[in-house]
Amino acid sequence: MSICYRLVENCRNVPGEVRQRSIMAVGYMEGISAGELWAVADGLNDRISGKERLFSDNPRVEGYISSLYERLVKEKRIDRLLEIRAKNVEGDWQKVNLSSIHNRDVREVGAEWMSLQTLYRLGMDKYLERRDWEKKDISLALADIVSRAVYPASEMKTVRFMQENSAICELLDLDASRITKDRLYRISNRLYAEKEGLENFLSRKTNELFDLQDRIILYDLTNTYFEGEMRGSLMARRGRSKEKRSDCPLFVLAVVVNVEGFIKYSAIYQGNMADCATLGEMIDRLGVATGEQSKAVVVIEAGIATEDNLKMITAKGYDCLCVSRTTLSKYSVVEGARPVTVTDRRNRAIELVHVQTEKSPDHEY
Repeated sequence: MSICYRLVENCRNVPGEVRQRSIMAVGYMEGISAGELWAVADGLNDRISGKERLFSDNPRVEGYISSLYERLVKEKRIDRLLEIRAKNVEGDWQKVNLSSIHNRDVREVGAEWMSLQTLYRLGMDKYLERRDWEKKDISLALADIVSRAVYPASEMKTVRFMQENSAICELLDLDASRITKDRLYRISNRLYAEKEGLENFLSRKTNELFDLQDRIILYDLTNTYFEGEMRGSLMARRGRSKEKRSDCPLFVLAVVVNVEGFIKYSAIYQGNMADCATLGEMIDRLGVATGEQSKAVVVIEAGIATEDNLKMITAKGYDCLCVSRTTLSKYSVVEGARPVTVTDRRNRAIELVHVQTEKSPDHEY
């Protein structure tokens, strides 16, 4: 029977119990005896600790020691500090009592740094400078955006995150102790006032950075609800809730994205706004937001695809892709059209074929 060996080391876990931890798979060592195995283990320990082995009476054992040690070093499975010290490499070596080490003001920086570099690449800081924002306000705005991206939460929780967990204030040279929820409220309101210009700027900037053409645009809406009465709100209204909470006041969120997922335009409407009534404003904003001279294909759902909306899209020079709100009764397959079979998310087969009707010039499938 062949035995496959693994190299392990003794370690102590968090509760202080001694356990064995696997370091590396050795494989089969045909014909090796138990005594030779112990000799290989002792030889590896000596090599790792920096001890010299001057004499050997077993070439096979020495061969295993050399090959396994080279693998340990190459695959970075061991700490070579003891070996370096044994060779008297120059340096000021000191012993440290690890239990005496304490941490304070620990900060996370990875996601914050990456998000901040993304904002710089998009030119957010330069855009706000051109809008006559002061440097301290720009830094606070960027810190707010990055914090919400890394840790989406309320203003109060965002302040705690910036003061206790994140290094975003250090990256932007801000005094975290002076940041309050009220300052975040004010800077968020200023950013929202720049919404239209920012969306147009970022839409064009992402097209430039990623060489996008925005040939296909997707438009969809959703709504969410408030559990309070929202008596003083101008937007919260009762309507048909997509979360089955029509008993609560709602507001509608409309978003236009391209196929790469970049937001081109967004808007918030009153909760009782019908989906089909929001399309006109989106179409008017589309050319400005995308910066495209050629017209895009607008993809909408059946709830928005009313006859009036389809006529409006065509009148403004756009093509449209949607699910028909009516069932075709009289149609014929276009000559030469080949059926195409696709599957839905339940893996059910759907056959598509290009058809035509006498009344409609549209392409039907």
